Amino acid sequence: MEQSDDFEILTSKAEILKAIAHPVRLCIVRRLIEQGPCNVNKMQDCLKIPQSTISQHLSKLRDTGIIKGDRQGVEVFYHVVNEDVQKVVNALFH
Repeated sequence: MEQSDDFEILTSKAEILKAIAHPVRLCIVRRLIEQGPCNVNKMQDCLKIPQSTISQHLSKLRDTGIIKGDRQGVEVFYHVVNEDVQKVVNALFH
């Protein structure tokens, strides 16, 4: 493996760590891992922060490939799809 390939991998992993480094995003990811798919309304009831703020955090998690949303009717249910993130969060809390 070339050094440039190695640096790209390190950069990618660092972006993932930065995404989950925020307390709200870490809370969202942890809850999705522990309780399974969830929609924004349920997250808002739990986190007690505005829906627009939660949506911004979800966008960051989605853009970094940590979560994915599946539409069911008018709602979108989010779940964690990145196995590395699942391992990191499980190591932090279990």
